[in-house]
Amino acid sequence: MNLQYLKAFYVTVRVNSISKAAKILHLTQPGLSMQIQSLEKELQVSLLNRSNKGVKLTEAGKIVFDYANTILSLQENIERDLENLKTHKKHLLIGSCKAVGEYALPCSIYVYKQDNKDVEINLEITNTKKVIENLISRNTNIGIIHGNVKNKDLKILKITSDKLLLVTSLPVIKKKITLDELVKLPLIFREEGSGTRETIKKALKCQDIEIDDLNIIYELNSMEAIKTSVLSGKGISFIPELSIKRELKDGLLKVIEIENMEILSDFYVAYRKDLELNPYELNFIDFIRSSKRGFC
Repeated sequence: MNLQYLKAFYVTVRVNSISKAAKILHLTQPGLSMQIQSLEKELQVSLLNRSNKGVKLTEAGKIVFDYANTILSLQENIERDLENLKTHKKHLLIGSCKAVGEYALPCSIYVYKQDNKDVEINLEITNTKKVIENLISRNTNIGIIHGNVKNKDLKILKITSDKLLLVTSLPVIKKKITLDELVKLPLIFREEGSGTRETIKKALKCQDIEIDDLNIIYELNSMEAIKTSVLSGKGISFIPELSIKRELKDGLLKVIEIENMEILSDFYVAYRKDLELNPYELNFIDFIRSSKRGFC
């Protein structure tokens, strides 16, 4: 059985879309479809029923999908352990959301490396949605995400909580505003798929406010870019407190309080339930959840 074709089939089912799976696997849609068709031909069964609503497993597809989860996990563990044996190195693959990855996590990795110099760390910084996709598609072993995402295939453990602050570098006429005043402010927002955006969206919904009700002047896919824009006076934004401690202390940014509203960000470490974590991966997870992590 071709394991590459099996992975193509597995990821397609997990995301319920050939187009989404093709992006995750860096394939064209025709190329992905051809791989699935080749797997069906090899097994002499039909695995998927395709429609405009996505894909649906056939009875044979359900059997193959259940085994695919185990087979791909075993393949990954074999390749990882053999590579470590050949190179005598320990490879730690981490994906992180930008709210943590662009600021706090590099300090934590530095602290971790002081006692774990033999561990080689590869860090990819993206948004929470992409981190989860990479975990599911087995491109990443450990993910740091913004918000408690519900996913039956992932083990999700809380790291810490942080305030999401509405901040500006412009002169503040009022230090505290109402929700009616909030919707009129020129806001800079994170993109779709961002954990920060989803956290704000949920908090506003509790106040009967939708994202579309806000005066969003533009969106950016980087918390660093948003911070730079706010510092240069181009708009106002919600930014995690851990990302702007120095700017708040130096008076470069000012907090605007919102009446009857406080937004807390929760950050989590996630990994696949079917992944047999090795000792140094478990050690990193314990470290990042401890007070030793040294978020800066």
